[in-house]
Amino acid sequence: MTLPARVKLIDVGPRDGLQNEKQPVPTAIKLELIARLADAGLSAIEATAFVSPRWVPQMADAAEVLRAAPHRPGLAYTVLVPNLQGFEAARAAGAREVAVFAAASESFSRKNTNCSIAEALERFRPVVAAARDAGVAVKGYVSCVAGCPYEGEVRPDAVAGIARALFDMGCVEIDLGDTIGVGTPASIRRVVEAVAGHVPVDRLIGHYHDTYGMAVANIYASLEMGVAMFDCSVAGLGGCPYAPGASGNVATEDVVYLMQGLGIATGIDLPRLVATARWIGAQLGRPPQSALARAGVAVH
Repeated sequence: MTLPARVKLIDVGPRDGLQNEKQPVPTAIKLELIARLADAGLSAIEATAFVSPRWVPQMADAAEVLRAAPHRPGLAYTVLVPNLQGFEAARAAGAREVAVFAAASESFSRKNTNCSIAEALERFRPVVAAARDAGVAVKGYVSCVAGCPYEGEVRPDAVAGIARALFDMGCVEIDLGDTIGVGTPASIRRVVEAVAGHVPVDRLIGHYHDTYGMAVANIYASLEMGVAMFDCSVAGLGGCPYAPGASGNVATEDVVYLMQGLGIATGIDLPRLVATARWIGAQLGRPPQSALARAGVAVH
């Protein structure tokens, strides 16, 4: 199959990357990170999450972040919302695109959202309806598409069922999350093939964690399947709570490097992105996860 000529990369660092930081990250640092990503050419950024600060204290400044983030033509922010209350708070802060999140594993759903998969889907119906009335786009996350920390292997047809439910509900894009990074090119191909039987491939987003070093390989496998949108996180921000010490999100700079090597356009300035990765690493007091950013090698 011919690879896509261009891909859309969504940097999830300001939300998914920072939400598990143990020390509070100042709002000013979050806003500068967002601005630096935009200056590097990112046109899609997951900015924050409108969730309970009791459960995710790092996102307590969600409204302030969204309101103060730079707004320019062609730059879109997604924010995570768990329910109608979260959506209403996000809408009040000016959200134009939100994301809801379900899981392909019952155990993970109950641990992560304190409800069953069916209950989670019912919780999202009023969110999608309210968003449609307000002209706000909704995308749907599916977690644990390649494996669950509690149940082990997850069947591709189970992933496809959740993806179809979210798509039929009105989610414009479906984000396939290998939450614990256990996927391989073969297993990711099976998931994409199953989901593509219900959701057009051009509406799919790949979200692959790098716990076992497979994320870039899984992205390449997805490209071969026609997927042309991927989540990634500058400096590899974000850890996997189920694999202590392992890396989490795939680094945006590594994905851009891959795309450049394949001749696929991203619209992203790699040297500026690497500089941003090193900057946020310094702000957090540790080196970035990606070897590309740690080495500071010349990139073209």
